[in-house]
Formats: sequence, C-alpha cells, structure tokens
Amino acid sequence: MIYLDNAATTKPLFNAIKECEKYLNDEYFNPSAKYKQGIETKKVIERARKVFLDDLSSNFDVVFTSCGTEADNTAIFSFAKRGNVITSLGEHSAVYECFNQLKIKGVEVRFAKLLPDGRVDKEHLLSLVDEKTTFVSIVHVNNETGGINDICDLANAIKRKNPSVIFHSDGVQAFGKLPYNLTDDIDLYSVSAHKIGGLKGTGALIKKKKLTLTPYLFGGGQENGLRSGTENVFGITVFASAYKQKRDKITENFNYALSLKELFLKNLNTEIIKVISTEFCSPYVLSLSAEGLRGEVILHMMEEFGVIIGTGSACSSKNPHSRILKECGFGAKTLDGALRISFSNFTTKDDVLFAVEKLNECVKKLKGIMRK
Repeated sequence: MIYLDNAATTKPLFNAIKECEKYLNDEYFNPSAKYKQGIETKKVIERARKVFLDDLSSNFDVVFTSCGTEADNTAIFSFAKRGNVITSLGEHSAVYECFNQLKIKGVEVRFAKLLPDGRVDKEHLLSLVDEKTTFVSIVHVNNETGGINDICDLANAIKRKNPSVIFHSDGVQAFGKLPYNLTDDIDLYSVSAHKIGGLKGTGALIKKKKLTLTPYLFGGGQENGLRSGTENVFGITVFASAYKQKRDKITENFNYALSLKELFLKNLNTEIIKVISTEFCSPYVLSLSAEGLRGEVILHMMEEFGVIIGTGSACSSKNPHSRILKECGFGAKTLDGALRISFSNFTTKDDVLFAVEKLNECVKKLKGIMRK
C-alpha cells in the first residue's frame, strides 16, 4: 500500500511506541495516586511536558488534551466571550464550528476572506480588527490546501492595531513539520500527536502562562486544574518521543517533503488535473482537482492500485463539497474533482512516481469515458 493521506493521520513511529510501551504494559499507574509508583508516573508526564517547553520561551506552558479539537475548543470558549471575535473562512471545522456556536450564543463573529490557495487575506483580516476585537484565531497551515499563514506576522500586525487581542492558532498541520518559532505575540497554539507519528487521542494546548483558561472538562483537577481526567500517560509520552524525532530532523524532513511534492508536480498531467496549492503552501500537502469529475470516484480507483489519497479534510467527509475550497473562490467543477495528496518522511520517490502515474491514468480514463 502507498499511503498519501498523511494530513488525515500519520503512521505511528515505531521507535516512539517501543520507547514508551513500558507505560502501557508495566508502569501503568495513575499519576494522581499518592503511592510511589503514582508519584513517579506524574514525573514522567512532567518530563514529557518539558520536551515541548524546551522549544518555547519561558512565557509559555503546555496543557495536554485528548486531541487538537479539544485544544481548539478550550482556547476559543475560554476567551471568545465578548466584543467581536475573528477567524478565517479557511479554518478546520474544529475552529469554524466553534465560531458558529459563538454566533448562536450572541457573540459578534467576523470571518476573514481567503486567497485562492487557502491562505487568509491579510488586508481583509486586519480591516476587521478594531478596538472592540477581543479574540482572533487563524490556522497556521490550511489542512486542505496546505496554505501557510505567517501567524507571527499576522499576530504582530493585529496587536499593533489592538494590543489587548488574544491570538490563537490551530497549528495541527504545522507542528513538527515546519521550521518556525512561536513568538510572544502568539497566545494560544493547538497541536495534535497523530499528525506527527504519535497516537490518536493525544493533543496539547500551548498557552501563555499569564492566561487563565476556562476548563473544558471538570473533575479531579488534573493538568493544574485546567483539564480534568486521568492523564493518558502512554499517549503523552509517545507524543513527546515522536515530537523529539520530528524536531531533530525538521529541516531535513521539510526539504524531503518538498522534493516529493516537486517530483509529483513534475510528473503530473496538468492539462487534465488542476493544481490548487501554490509555492506558499506546505510541502506536505498538495491540493488538486480533476475538474468535471468526482474526486471520490478517483479515490476509489486509486485504491484499487493500492494508493490511498484524500478528497479533502477527513473531518468534513460528510459534506458533498469542500467548504474551504468554495471559500477560495472555486466553482462546482473544481469542487467536484477535489483531491488531496499529503506526504510524510515514510513516502518514497518510487511511491510518488507510481501514484502520479496512476492518477494521470485514472483521470485520463474517466475523461475519455465522458467524451464517448
């Protein structure tokens, strides 16, 4: 099988699982327990937390969650309560649907427009910010197009207009993949383990220490009272181990993903397949469209060749068309044929060459059938 849907989820890193399996099989104790084994397990979590904190300024803290969605929800519902709040039309549903809920609750919500490759329109975004703006959330990497928003620049520009704004970013598709550093203009940043070789069921919210979260879950007061529930020690430690591996080779992996994307594009028949992603997009994500065809039909044809691709966000798979691509300005033909290819450092150049050959073949075959 050739797996090219890494934006949906990634293969867990074997070394990370092997390194941490003792916390699943032997040292499985509850970190809230008062006996020695419980206390030692609590220390394990703090060592894992330090892995993330080592790359951040002393102004940040890390709260472990069950996923990126929970981190997004916690950030948004903690601070988007009054005045007007702003997000983009290109957000993952974990953010976009939160803002829809805010509208229902009577909060004034403003949506910034997109550029054709899924990045936010900076000029329009800044025009929405005023003295009553309290909260802004802009995705770091668009999960469907790969469009990279320079969140440090955006946050800085927003705070020049209104220094009191709380700035959040969904960093799920960027964390452990793009070489960058969070500046102090970023207040909240959501991340997820299973996008970088960790396990599903683990995420984190990176937050400024000075900010007081409204807990999303109540109970035993774990995570310093910010996220109740017995900690997923195995998941947290695998997340930290996977992140260390990704961090140590982040530039090397970035350049490798870029070479794969360029190879794919070089061999893609662009006369029959439209390229949506631009040079301003993540090398890990490539958005395409077989215009006039059905992306899902192509997905299943590729599956018969042992190639797994996507048609967009797995979290929006029940919708007939991509909301994000529609907001990028594309019409029905492009939306119908939407496809997403996403790479990892497990992807080989032979994988890419085989996949692009079969994609060209499938689209050409379908277009030929349509002409008959």
